[in-house]
Order: sequence, then structure tokens, then C-alpha cells
Amino acid sequence: MAKIDVQGKEITVITKADEDYISLTDIAKYKNNDAPADIVKNWMRNRSTVEFLGLWEKLNNPNFKLVEFDQFKSEAGANYFVLSPQKWINVTDVIKENLVPDELSKQQINNIYASEADVLNMALFGKTAKGWRDANPDKKGNIRDYADISQLVCLSNLENLNAHFINDGHSQCERLGKLNKIAIQQMKLLTEDRSIKKLKGSR
Repeated sequence: MAKIDVQGKEITVITKADEDYISLTDIAKYKNNDAPADIVKNWMRNRSTVEFLGLWEKLNNPNFKLVEFDQFKSEAGANYFVLSPQKWINVTDVIKENLVPDELSKQQINNIYASEADVLNMALFGKTAKGWRDANPDKKGNIRDYADISQLVCLSNLENLNAHFINDGHSQCERLGKLNKIAIQQMKLLTEDRSIKKLKGSR
């Protein structure tokens, strides 16, 4: 955890996956050193801020469900709109819903996949590498390049478990069914933990 000096205020910078994240709470102390959380909450309740967050998700998250987000966004900027802990949970629930994989159908589980990478892709993302490329012809790289850090953690765990399942002699469809259930469970835990941390940081 590093700190930078901005006009006499120490700003915390955290690096994850080669990307830097700057503490909004520390920045807000420039305006109100005693209650920086109030500054952040007022900024978050602004309609343009909520629209920006939605736009970022739309551009960077191929699974972003805009309809659910629009329901929340429609309240932003209104006089009655307050970013209470419950509303913050609503935002993280939208993100959580996009990150937690769906349960695969029997047909998807029983399909034969050409590589173990696609078995893992199906378990976590619900689509193969080719399926993702076909759905995102304008994007460079592959499905894992656009994965959330929580998904990358889960993917690493799934790779280790899959190796054990192979050694135990489980068939591909057996492994995929188990890995998909584990992915759902782990992503629920990972996104819930992140949501709690966000709530704590907003107080």
C-alpha cells in the first residue's frame, strides 16, 4: 500500500493486477477532514456519477445487465435519493449478479469441449473462448483478459480442482458439473466479501 502527497494530503494508492486504485475517502478529506464519507456519499448520489459507473460497466463488462441498473439509476439525482447502505448494496448486487455464473444446463454439461481451458471457461463464464469472441467481435484478446479480479481468483482455484478431478478419473461432464457449482459458490463468497469492504469504506 503506497501513499502519494496531493496538496498536503496523503492519498492511499493500492495496486491490484497492475492497476492502481486511489482512495476516494482520502481525496474527500481535502474538502472535509472530519467527515470525508459524507463527501463521497454526496458524490455517489449524483446522477452523472451513477451514469458514469453504468457506462464504465457497459463498456468493460460484456455481461452487464443494463435493465437492472437503469432501475437504480432512475432514482439518482432526485431530492429523495440518498445513498444509504441498502442502496449501496443494490449497486453491488447488480455487479454481483453479473459476476456470479449461472447454473449450466444438462446439455451444456454433456457437451464435449475441445480443451480443458474451455471446460473452465464454461464453468465460470458460461461460454467458450470462441463463443465469447463471436459475441464480442470488436474486442481484442480473450475472455480472461476482461475477467474481474474475483473471477481470476476463482479461475485459479478451479484450475487446481480440475487437475485433482482428472487425477481421480472423473469424466469431463462430471468435472464440469462440479466445477460450475463450485464457481457459483466461490463467486458468491468473493463478491459478498468485496461488497462488505465497500460498505465499510463508505462509512
